[in-house]
Amino acid sequence: MSPPTTRHARFDGRIVMLGFGSIGQAVLPLLLRHIDMSSRQIEILKPSGDGLEAAREYGVAHTTVRLDRDNYRDVLAPRLRPGDFLLNLTVDISSKALIELCLERDCLYVDSSTEYWPGGFDRSRPAAERTNCRLREEVLALRRPGTSQPTTLVTLGANPGLVSFLLKQALLDLAGNPADKPVNAAGWARLAQRLGVRVIHVAEHDTQVGKTPKRSGEFVNTWSIAGFIGEGLQPAELGWGSHERHFPPDAGRHEQGCRAAIYLQRPGAGTRVRSWTPLGGPYQGFLVTHAESISIADHLTVGDPGQPAYRPTVHYAYHPCDDAVLSLHELAGREWRKQDKQRLLRDDITAGRDELGVLLMGHARGAYWYGSQLSVEEARQLCPYNNATSLQVAAPIMAGMAWAMKHPQQGILEPDDLPYDEMLPMILPYLGTVTGVYSDWTPLAGRESLFDEDLDRDDPWQFINFRVS
Repeated sequence: MSPPTTRHARFDGRIVMLGFGSIGQAVLPLLLRHIDMSSRQIEILKPSGDGLEAAREYGVAHTTVRLDRDNYRDVLAPRLRPGDFLLNLTVDISSKALIELCLERDCLYVDSSTEYWPGGFDRSRPAAERTNCRLREEVLALRRPGTSQPTTLVTLGANPGLVSFLLKQALLDLAGNPADKPVNAAGWARLAQRLGVRVIHVAEHDTQVGKTPKRSGEFVNTWSIAGFIGEGLQPAELGWGSHERHFPPDAGRHEQGCRAAIYLQRPGAGTRVRSWTPLGGPYQGFLVTHAESISIADHLTVGDPGQPAYRPTVHYAYHPCDDAVLSLHELAGREWRKQDKQRLLRDDITAGRDELGVLLMGHARGAYWYGSQLSVEEARQLCPYNNATSLQVAAPIMAGMAWAMKHPQQGILEPDDLPYDEMLPMILPYLGTVTGVYSDWTPLAGRESLFDEDLDRDDPWQFINFRVS
């Protein structure tokens, strides 16, 4: 398997990269491979001096500095001139604050998730204030329609990000790839409605395994541990479909904003749902909050957002690697107090794959999964400093940065706003096997003899059937 070498864009400015953990290390070689620029145009800012092997190998400058709400402007403003690029791969730094600075400085911006300053997701705050839905509204409020703003791409990684592009291709597959592709959000929403798509899962099953099993008191994962624990401790969130007739007793609604999502009064790391992938088959995953659960549901809404004529139920169904599952189980037993030790799996992974895609359900053909089946061996052949999970995140970041460089005045955009048919060709070479598979699986499969569960056997596509009690 030969790595692709196509140059997707030329860039003459400077890139300031905030954070250089698993995803930063993964994306750096892709930027230098696919963007016509020099390593001297990049500077990495991170709070510690460890994990810089990739930066040294590629000759990229790095500065050790910890950003906070008091110093971020003093540190970043001198480094950002008009036309420069801020790549934000951090946690606990306010995305809104960074975006405001980039808008002022006329700089391009990409992040893979939106964040608050420390304490913004503190569990002492009401659940509604700790949701991604609330944070999304605050970031999108920075849009100024009718005015010129530098291209600002928010929540662009694997998911959120890549999955929004995969979803559009999956909808076209279901429709028989019509020549008249939708050209806007309303068109995609009408297509999903016409096809009868009632539920959309971001269905991901990670089977990568390391040489050393998880030890007691240790959190093990294949990507950012701080990021995973942070989002896992937020309230579970999902886009709430117009077909749903059993509102969860522990759920809450947002009275303002897009009104496409609801939240549960429990953490996503403690909320399990049933789902399915082609290689993994049926599994139980975690309903971890993600921005795509809200943005996809919002973009596919037909009619009044408060009482839509159509909207699918949308959420993440994540089965991380087995050691991460054990880590979450231990974390719950510790009453959600973080373990003292952490270990990120990359070079010591011995086998496994990350199977990541969108599962569209409730239409005439039952269920359809479309996505990436990428093994760790393939990931290593395609790009250094990667495992299967990180490469599925890094490739969309690279593609988003290349697109922004070619379209520098497009304003604040979510992945759902981007042209999927321009983005996917840049990303697909890094996704291993990309396939679409139909299935007759439903969340009621194999549960015919279970009479003590609270199920809706008349309609398998109700959320009450997916949720694990």
